[in-house]
Amino acid sequence: MPETAQPTEAERRQAISDELERLEESAKYSAQSQFEQAKRWRLINLWLGVPASGLAAIAGATALVTAAGRVIAGLVALAAAVLGAILTTINASHRMNQAAAAANAYLEIQTAARQAREIDLPAWTVEEARSALAEITARRDEQNKTAEPPSQRAYLRGKANIDDGGQSYIVDTSANRSEGR
Repeated sequence: MPETAQPTEAERRQAISDELERLEESAKYSAQSQFEQAKRWRLINLWLGVPASGLAAIAGATALVTAAGRVIAGLVALAAAVLGAILTTINASHRMNQAAAAANAYLEIQTAARQAREIDLPAWTVEEARSALAEITARRDEQNKTAEPPSQRAYLRGKANIDDGGQSYIVDTSANRSEGR
């Protein structure tokens, strides 16, 4: 049975760099998708909350102004209650906060992976690099367990943000690199 050749240190270092880059890319898309999901929940919260509050105010005013408006006030109050019940059931405000927190956690993972790959990896031993990779992977896996999956629309909007340069930095442009900055 032939022995398989063990990867060289350079090959292991490159494999670690590649995996850190995958983590960075994955976290970038996850962050942008979660930010888009947070925007969606904020809109839902406003679309339901503002009309519910307005209808409740109208119902109260109608009931106070005239006794004949009791039926109208009752119907408007019922509509406000329905909107309020839907808002409570879907808990849009909480989901918006969860998505924003998940997005920020993914940004932290993205930054950690990029810094490990571009700054620390050249100076680390392979064992130190492997340990850092394992730690960042564990953080990503833990975040994946707790984050709600974004909708397909949120993912596509997040991808469009990235494709439009939403996570580009001036320092990373080729012109800036060639000037030695």
